[in-house]
Amino acid sequence: MTKLLFIQASPRGADSKSKALADAYLSKLQAVKPGIDVDVLNLSAEVLPDYDGDKVAAKMNVITGQDHDSRQLTAWDEITSMAQRFISADIYLIAVPMWNGSIPYKFKQYIDLIHQPGLLWGLEPETGYFGLLENKKAVLALTSGAYGPGMPSPAFGVDHQSAYLKFWLNQAGVNDIQEICFQPTLLTNDPEGDFQAAVAAAQNLAP
Repeated sequence: MTKLLFIQASPRGADSKSKALADAYLSKLQAVKPGIDVDVLNLSAEVLPDYDGDKVAAKMNVITGQDHDSRQLTAWDEITSMAQRFISADIYLIAVPMWNGSIPYKFKQYIDLIHQPGLLWGLEPETGYFGLLENKKAVLALTSGAYGPGMPSPAFGVDHQSAYLKFWLNQAGVNDIQEICFQPTLLTNDPEGDFQAAVAAAQNLAP
């Protein structure tokens, strides 16, 4: 059975336009593939552990091949459990608003927790990083208030949103990435019309 992890990065709930775009894609996908298993990860409701010194030390021990002490082992077990939820999915549907040119802080915290050596990536001294995930697909539902592809940058913002997400996913081994965009959401003469066009694009993107 195909498993989809639906990551919701906005705290705005029903008012989130990025979530609405992702919902439109998911509804169409479920109509085509009714047996799909959907796991919803609402980061605004999720209690994420701190990425503290024990977790950092555990990561460095994995990189350098050293053993964990008891506290580091507990920290690494917590990280591994979170990462396995991500690793087990076949499709990542990620709804993300742009915050200050980038992504919401809880999403960055989540990435920092799960993006770990031996779980999502490896590193070769001669050739660099390589991803450990295989045969995965990601769909990014992206919104931004002032930034848009046709808006002068940096006056109306800079895209560290999609650029960062694609960098992260690529480093983990996810190369099949599609985007659904509603940008800008505020500086448009027809907000509802532009939003409905983005919804239609989301529905058309579903196989």
